[in-house]
Amino acid sequence: MAWQDLSSFHLPSGFRGRGALYVQLWWLTQTTLFRWSPQFAYFFRAALLRLFGAHVGKHTVIRPSVRITYPWKVRIGNYVWIGDGAELYSLGEIEIGDHAVVSQRSYLCASDHDYQSVSFGIRARSVVIGEQAWVATDVYVGPGVTIGAGAVIGARSSVFRDMPAGMVCFGSPCKPIKPRTSDVVDTV
Repeated sequence: MAWQDLSSFHLPSGFRGRGALYVQLWWLTQTTLFRWSPQFAYFFRAALLRLFGAHVGKHTVIRPSVRITYPWKVRIGNYVWIGDGAELYSLGEIEIGDHAVVSQRSYLCASDHDYQSVSFGIRARSVVIGEQAWVATDVYVGPGVTIGAGAVIGARSSVFRDMPAGMVCFGSPCKPIKPRTSDVVDTV
């Protein structure tokens, strides 16, 4: 019985969203200009991402060691922080809402393979990080997952299903534990 035959794998037409030369140009730019830029050059890195098709909001903090596979498949809101060593594996769409934080070494994975297919077909599956959510350090967020607005995902959690808004969640697999509270009183 053959479970997978990688000789039959093929990348679907247009899967990358850009041609091979464009992809290579981005990877070269990311490895040099993006990575070598000074820590404080947030505007410069945002401009590079925009140049390559990403939607990047205002006042973002994106560290130079962040890796983004295909920026044209990424939407980053306003006042977003993305920490050192974070990886946005954007074979599928990745959206990060306003005022959200993706902490250091976290991995957002927007693609997987169909393990039931002998050809091991690749699938793009969007990842959404809601507004005001916090993905703490070294968190894995799997393909097709949505983190609800205001949710907190605890350090080193592995998220394989959607997490609800306004909840503190952690574990492997990640589970909602308790409501997120705030000491700020809205006056509106």
